[in-house]
Amino acid sequence: MANLKEIRNRITSVSSTMQITSAMKMVSAAKLKKAQDAITAMRPYADKLTELLQGLSGSLDADSGSTYADNRPVNKVLVVAITSNRGLCGAFNTNILKQTIFLMEDTFKGKQVDFMAIGKKGNDILGKNNTVMANHSDVFDDLTFENVAVIAEELMDLFDNGSYDRIELVYNKFKNAATQLVTTEQFLPIVPADGDQSSSADYIFEPSKVDIVEQLIPKSLKTQLYKAVRDSFASEHGARMTAMHKATDNATELRDQLKLTYNQARQAAITNEILEIVGGAEALNN
Repeated sequence: MANLKEIRNRITSVSSTMQITSAMKMVSAAKLKKAQDAITAMRPYADKLTELLQGLSGSLDADSGSTYADNRPVNKVLVVAITSNRGLCGAFNTNILKQTIFLMEDTFKGKQVDFMAIGKKGNDILGKNNTVMANHSDVFDDLTFENVAVIAEELMDLFDNGSYDRIELVYNKFKNAATQLVTTEQFLPIVPADGDQSSSADYIFEPSKVDIVEQLIPKSLKTQLYKAVRDSFASEHGARMTAMHKATDNATELRDQLKLTYNQARQAAITNEILEIVGGAEALNN
């Protein structure tokens, strides 16, 4: 059994760790509320905008000549992995990286697959053995629509000039603080709605369908990427809050066990001292 000093040092160490994880949990909880409100507020707008775009996508080639709906043979693929800049958030980043590697080794096996990282953790891991053509970790320093729109424009240019035939987003979709859903979403080319879901005939277009579509496509794609980044941002704080909550509970349990061990060792030491005193007294009497 460890001596009393070692146990006391471990209790002190675990108590310090527990204070840190508890503080990180509270910080993440505060940030989560703001991030959750932001993604909840923009989802209806983003979903409706995507619905309108998909409803028109069936006639994009004929009316607007848009290259963003061009389903050409897939030879070169760009996977955008949206992770976090920091760790201590459980399997948040690991799940994204596993799905990203799965796309490369299974879904797009035999194709040229490159990566774009939005988040430092994704860039660090993917960059070891794969091609990361760009890293936009700094977007989380000031997460605004304007900053994400710059990345979306870069992706649109890469698809438009033929650098890539398919662009996929991989990110954690926020469900609640304890649940994040790993999501793979086709960014380009635009995914058309099912034939029976197309609603372009239900609208009267002014000034013209071509003009509306030309403005709608870039705005919709920028909003789609912004929603994905916002989803990931909220999921990160939820995952970190959950991870720190579990870490705090584990540290509390370990501290209690160490205190029990300390008390047992202390009682054993006191008992031994009493036995030694009694034994010495009996020896003197004899």
